[in-house]
Amino acid sequence: MDDLLNLRHELHRNPELSGKEKQTAKRLIRFLKPLKPDSLIGNLGGYGVLAVFESGRPGPEVLFRADTDALPIEEISKSEYCSQKPGVSHKCGHDGHSAILAGLAQHISANRPAKGRFLLLFQPAEETGLGAVSVLADPAFAGFNPEYCFALHNLPGYDQKTVVVRNGTFAAASRGMVIRLKGRTSHASEPEKGQSPTTTLATLMTNLPRLSGNGPEFGYSDFALLTLIYGNLGTPAFGTTPGEAVLMATLRAYLDKDMESLTGRAVEMVEKLAGESQLNFEIGFTEEFPATMNHADAVNFVKEAASGLQLKVIKAGLPFRWSEDFAHFALRTKAALFGIGAGVSHHPLHDPDYDFPDGIIPTGVSLWISIYSKFAFI
Repeated sequence: MDDLLNLRHELHRNPELSGKEKQTAKRLIRFLKPLKPDSLIGNLGGYGVLAVFESGRPGPEVLFRADTDALPIEEISKSEYCSQKPGVSHKCGHDGHSAILAGLAQHISANRPAKGRFLLLFQPAEETGLGAVSVLADPAFAGFNPEYCFALHNLPGYDQKTVVVRNGTFAAASRGMVIRLKGRTSHASEPEKGQSPTTTLATLMTNLPRLSGNGPEFGYSDFALLTLIYGNLGTPAFGTTPGEAVLMATLRAYLDKDMESLTGRAVEMVEKLAGESQLNFEIGFTEEFPATMNHADAVNFVKEAASGLQLKVIKAGLPFRWSEDFAHFALRTKAALFGIGAGVSHHPLHDPDYDFPDGIIPTGVSLWISIYSKFAFI
């Protein structure tokens, strides 16, 4: 545990944003190299690290995944290992997730598999939704084809060490929508000579959120939500009417088909209103996450491991509204993303005072070891 705590605190002290995890990867490789995996691949899908442990015998191929990137949030806690980078910190617990997976690497190093092949992936760029896609597209990953994939996430709001599972959708699909409206400026005393996007922007701000709903009466099979997150109109020049506007929204849904329906309805609204005002427009999408769909077989492995460790297991009644790019692994194979309680009164994820609870590291490691053992020896 001392080694894992030191690693976690070192990662916390030196956070790096999505796509910039170069030093994080070096620290992880430095930790993993003495454990002598059969192969250790760096720069995977950016700054991903993959430790591979081979048995040399037929058996299942199983992937365990942790995320490594931090967030653009200023840390306000005063811990001895607090972030040394202004405006950047580990406020989602990816440092803790990485330490837990490193603990599994320690165990496998001392307890080599009797069968199969085991992939321990330290994945970059989860927060932007680009990391998993980049790993899967990397030629260096082409020779791997895991039958099962597992990932965990700490969950504030639940008792520490509680294991939270769910079949089907565990985390929602989401995507960022960027709308640009383009007209013409004019003198503020003669607005009729320009083409201002003001009215169209105001109408979109009022009507786009009304596309949200839950169930068939709103045109969806399940939950769908559109949240406005940014708007900008013109420039602070009192003599000029605005000629351009930008509006951004986050779209979420529990099901991918509802995400496509919500997206289509939002695009249709923009097209209609911009056309009525004779405005040019552009629509773009970013940070796209499919829904994370858990497979019942993979979830059963998690539940059996938790029960064997006498941990409390809770079935989540509804999917979580946040998104996870582990969804891309779940689209390819039997996968399970599950939660470990971080504490009922623990600061929430992405809060500037959040810090990963070190007390759940042994629980996470024990769960990984239990699942690993069922594939490697039984």
